[in-house]
Amino acid sequence: MQNNNQLERLEAKTIQQHFLRILEQEFHLGPRIAAAVLEEAQLCLLGSSDYLQPGQMRVVLTRRGARHGQALSDTPTVTVTWTLDAGLEDRQVLRQAGVQALRRVRLQRLLDEALEQAGVATQEDLALALYTSLRTIKRDFAVLQRQGLVLPSRGSLQGIGRGQTHKAQIVGRWLQGETYDQWVKHTPHSLTSIQRYVRTFVQVVGLSQQGFADSQIALLVPIGLPLVRDYRAIYQQHDTPACRERLAAQLERLGQTAQKGAP
Repeated sequence: MQNNNQLERLEAKTIQQHFLRILEQEFHLGPRIAAAVLEEAQLCLLGSSDYLQPGQMRVVLTRRGARHGQALSDTPTVTVTWTLDAGLEDRQVLRQAGVQALRRVRLQRLLDEALEQAGVATQEDLALALYTSLRTIKRDFAVLQRQGLVLPSRGSLQGIGRGQTHKAQIVGRWLQGETYDQWVKHTPHSLTSIQRYVRTFVQVVGLSQQGFADSQIALLVPIGLPLVRDYRAIYQQHDTPACRERLAAQLERLGQTAQKGAP
């Protein structure tokens, strides 16, 4: 009970909660509509910003594709922006599943963000960023891999190729019939984040079917170009009648939502 009270006090102090209070109290929006407005505002205003947002940091990582066995001074690097704290989404995970689950969600997010920005992280990089031991990170890797997740770290990419982000893995399993409830029950990810992954995937496929190029889709959604390619590859891998029907229903729903929001 005490931990829950502390979380509630922390949430009340965030920038996101301040914005939600303004939408609800001054603009008289319902909680769900206010949350949707907040999410879209963050995607539009912060998604492509060159400035660090609260909870973010910049790190220097090995560039994806760099050969193994090189001297550190000769290894190509890239500067990557990492989201250590995703705000309300992280707090939902903390409330529902605890500190250990939150660390594992963050671990997956950092690996994804590195990959999307042409970098690749080592387990040592993750331990340093998450303020934990290398032994703990190795244990987290073992647990997540037993769940069937591919973790695109510096060591694993050599054997598995480019790898897929956990977002693409979740979307692939959704296409095969798994529900949001199943994912929330069996993984530490919040319902909000899983719904966003699926919605973004549906947007990518819809724009692709309209003939937009990958680079155009990345700007329109907006997400990184590697994730656009991941989502298109996932769609091609699951191009079955059942998956097409599931996707068509989501595209129709997305279109209806857009029409309701049109002036």
